[in-house]
Amino acid sequence: MPTWDFDTPGQVRLDLEIPFGRIEIETGSGETTHVSLEGNESYSRELIEGARVESHQRGERSDVVVEVRSRGFMFSLGRTPEIRLRVVCPPEAGVNVRTKSADMTARGSYRSVEVKTASGDIEIDEVSGDLRVKTASGDVSVQEVGGQTEIQSTSGDVALQRAGADVVAKLVSGDLWIRDAAASIHANTVSGDQRFEAVLGGTIEATAISGDVYVGVRRGSRVYVDANTVSGSTSSEFDLGDAPQEEAPDADAPTVEVRAKTVSGDIVLARAPAPAQLPRA
Repeated sequence: MPTWDFDTPGQVRLDLEIPFGRIEIETGSGETTHVSLEGNESYSRELIEGARVESHQRGERSDVVVEVRSRGFMFSLGRTPEIRLRVVCPPEAGVNVRTKSADMTARGSYRSVEVKTASGDIEIDEVSGDLRVKTASGDVSVQEVGGQTEIQSTSGDVALQRAGADVVAKLVSGDLWIRDAAASIHANTVSGDQRFEAVLGGTIEATAISGDVYVGVRRGSRVYVDANTVSGSTSSEFDLGDAPQEEAPDADAPTVEVRAKTVSGDIVLARAPAPAQLPRA
């Protein structure tokens, strides 16, 4: 199993590309980045032999590049070829991943993350800055994003525990679930359901064809609602009027503007059952 150790002072940026298998990233202490590549059979080991693995210093930034590319048609008489890429890097690294079908996990905290994949699943702990994901059928699970979140998915499900800034999500048949949202959400699905457990403020634009929409507004926030569906049902704890409701006397309370629209999907608007633990400032 080939391994590399790079001195990576300052800000670190990881640029990773493998065709299939698994990408495992985690943060460690110090200013060193460790890379290892492992193949389970002859074809994947051959690809690893031709891999590009290097590090460059660009001013105060350290760039680490890992590039493993497939060579034409894959054929194997043995086990399904797998490549395992493991990276241990300093905290708050920037991450850019490209893959066809590799699963990805990122443990620790990262400055920014961008992932493009066809069918690999994605699991990320914490992103202090922006997150951008584009996938066809892979599922996406993220604990916390401090900056903006942009996600495009065809059939994969998306789960986000805490969103500290705006979320833009475009899905076809996958479901979208966000537990805590501190800012605006702009979501569009075809048959996928949308569920936002606890929204604090901003504008919630939820559009679906046959998917259901659930919006829970955190207690203490004022609410403006504009919801309509063609053949689905609408259930709301708020009056569907033209002016914000004010359950709390605090004039400085945040306002949530909910604009939900479906064709046949149901719409449910409710108060979040209890104050949610929002992302750290």
